[in-house]
Amino acid sequence: MTETKALEEKIDRILTLLESPEPVNRNPEVSGTSARTSAKFWALEGLRAQLVDDSGDVMLVGAVALPTGETYDWQQSASAAALIDTDWPDLSDTISALAHPVRLAIVQAVVRGHGSTAELADLPDLGTTGQLHHHLRQLAAAGWLQSAGRGHYEVPAARVVPLLTILVAATR
Repeated sequence: MTETKALEEKIDRILTLLESPEPVNRNPEVSGTSARTSAKFWALEGLRAQLVDDSGDVMLVGAVALPTGETYDWQQSASAAALIDTDWPDLSDTISALAHPVRLAIVQAVVRGHGSTAELADLPDLGTTGQLHHHLRQLAAAGWLQSAGRGHYEVPAARVVPLLTILVAATR
């Protein structure tokens, strides 16, 4: 294999890994419980088997059933080198949108199925209706919420597992 051909194949594999597939709604009556291997790091071992370069990869994976009845099977991966080279300050608005207790309470209420503005306005320590709409605009602009019809919000399917992953990372 020529060096050019090998490089092209490597680039194709990297691009495939960097693509963020759409989350898949799964039918809970069909999916059942997934079998897991007994190995402690079974997910990590699977990731290592797919590594494209020496820098490694980072992967988010989840099989989630929300209190609303929606279910998602989802994964996203990226090259560690690509993430390290990303301009991190450009991500600050997306990250900081969650860095407020009221906004986290709003997103939690929406995940639990209480996504109407009337239900959200009943949250304790929220403040005024104007403050609620300010928080909703920030969360929507950052992609953590989206309109699900007049006066209703939802967490976009592609954000459910990343949101829960952030919570796992923040847990000490």
